[in-house]
Amino acid sequence: MTVAYIGLGSNLGGRRKNILSAIKMIGAILGTRVTKVSTIIETVPVGGPPQGKFLNAVAEIQTNLACRDLLTGLQSIEGRLGRVRGVLNGPRSIDLDILFFNDQTIHEKDLIVPHPRIKERDFVLGPLKEIAPVVAAKI
Repeated sequence: MTVAYIGLGSNLGGRRKNILSAIKMIGAILGTRVTKVSTIIETVPVGGPPQGKFLNAVAEIQTNLACRDLLTGLQSIEGRLGRVRGVLNGPRSIDLDILFFNDQTIHEKDLIVPHPRIKERDFVLGPLKEIAPVVAAKI
């Protein structure tokens, strides 16, 4: 089993419901085990056009999926929850990012792990420190 950390964010529609639905789907659809979930916090958007506040959280999961398969599954969940990709860093019903995937470092065109902007994002660092202080200390 691989331990991975997933960042969750939403600033459209039922933000809390979107995050809770995504967490359930990560376990049910992807066949992963969600082992920890941080407190859901409200944050201001970083970058992008003017938009409403986000709710953010981080989940720890255990999975047998390869990182690429996890990414594909997370993008499928985003689609099921109404995410439409349009404006870069624009408003979204749900955003699911792979923050860490064990201790692996991956640099591909559309998959970079650890997440490349994690150090700049307090909305990720705070929840990550809450559920995985040892992992957050590596940043």
